[in-house]
Amino acid sequence: MKKLWIALTYLVFLILLIAPIVKIFTGAWEDGWSGFAEALTRKQALHALMMTGSIVLVVTAINTLFGVMLALYLVRATWLGRRIKQLLNSFVDLPFAVSPVIGGLMIVLLLGPNSIMGAFFEGIGFKVVYALPGMILATLFVTFPLMVREVMPVLQEIGAQQEEAASTLGAYSWYTFWHVTWPSIRWGVIYGVVLTVARSLGEFGAVLVVSGNIMNKTQTATTLVYQDVENFNVTAANGVALVLAAFSVGLLLLMEWAKKRKEVH
Repeated sequence: MKKLWIALTYLVFLILLIAPIVKIFTGAWEDGWSGFAEALTRKQALHALMMTGSIVLVVTAINTLFGVMLALYLVRATWLGRRIKQLLNSFVDLPFAVSPVIGGLMIVLLLGPNSIMGAFFEGIGFKVVYALPGMILATLFVTFPLMVREVMPVLQEIGAQQEEAASTLGAYSWYTFWHVTWPSIRWGVIYGVVLTVARSLGEFGAVLVVSGNIMNKTQTATTLVYQDVENFNVTAANGVALVLAAFSVGLLLLMEWAKKRKEVH
């Protein structure tokens, strides 16, 4: 019976994960190297990949900075109060409970061209929705909990004794963070960064709603794959998808390495 369950587990793993990746790989090379190269070097693909890379860099930087800060406040700050911490914890988990499409729609309703705030920003020459800022906001919405939820358990596990001792000895807060707190949480932060990058690379629903999927303007790699499939350009779609899949596999390996280092430390 045990061997049967193991065999079924491997079968499900093969059907749901390995088979699609193999299909993407073979589909990307269906027309040989020339077809694969053409799929990646066309103007819309280069723009979409560059747009995706820009979003990933900005979102990861913002998430790392503010995610670590919020985790520190939720775990260490006594002045916030228990109820405020519970409220903030609920807000952090909101993207897990809300569909990315709904998150994108909320951004459109709040900052779209027909809203008061959207009209104000467009009046001063700063377009949010159907532009890069809105795409960054949408990706931030779906990825923000990842860093907080990776760093908070580490902070709770290590406790505050060493930080309190450093403060008692006269260390400034920044010195305490870099020399006491950071060495203990750095692998958790790396793990959060890897998850954020992977999630940002694959985000589709919220970005599709906010961007409008305008070719050579607000198109990301995932929305380009969607458009290629809609236009029956399957080989090109597989080529872009293969690049994203390769990045995802690399990030997965990096995540496992970071996880082991975190467990050792």
